[in-house]
Amino acid sequence: MIEITDLVARYGDATALDGVSLTVEDGEFVVLTGPNGSGKTTLVRHCNALETPDSGSVVVEGTEATDDPVAARTAVGMVFQNPRDQFVAATVGSDVAFGPENLGLTRDEIDERVSNALDAVGMNDREGERIDSLSGGEQARVAIAGALAMRPSHLVLDEPMNGLDAAGRRSVWAHLDDLHASGTSLIVVTHDLRDVWERADRLVALADGRVAVEGPPAEVLDRLGEVDVRPPC
Repeated sequence: MIEITDLVARYGDATALDGVSLTVEDGEFVVLTGPNGSGKTTLVRHCNALETPDSGSVVVEGTEATDDPVAARTAVGMVFQNPRDQFVAATVGSDVAFGPENLGLTRDEIDERVSNALDAVGMNDREGERIDSLSGGEQARVAIAGALAMRPSHLVLDEPMNGLDAAGRRSVWAHLDDLHASGTSLIVVTHDLRDVWERADRLVALADGRVAVEGPPAEVLDRLGEVDVRPPC
């Protein structure tokens, strides 16, 4: 479980998050939406201690995220808006292995995690390929595999479908659906509600750094205009 309580985050004189409280249950599918500058990315970056709150708390699996960032980043996998921003190695296998290697695991355990993570996204025969030779959809799948190799109980994806064609979107969603069905909770940050509307358990919309709309998607449809979010077609 991720428990966010009265979270405040500031950048200089600007307040990005203004007292946000939100709980994500194990196995839940939450969509986080809202206009640009509403605080969505800042919020999810607190979930694995990439940001430190100015006040309030973020508790992951019972532990304050900033007290044990390694535990937070193991429990909460993060896939950034641009997958290239998180790649740290030249080849698929080396990049996916990076996280487990930093946990100090044995070579056999690392190899098993890499194999299982790549298999989960349909890339298990591509370990030796260079990441810069892959399509956008393939890079997104490698980024997801890198997060999965940490075996998180929660997976955060920030605009995961940006730049993907229809085939790439279908491929990535097929793998995310499998993950969710297996019990991994998903937090998807997106402006585009088409793919997530019928998948999500709950929609949370931020505005001006606060939770403005929250509830099952069908129940909040009529309120999306309040936060300048376009309803799904």
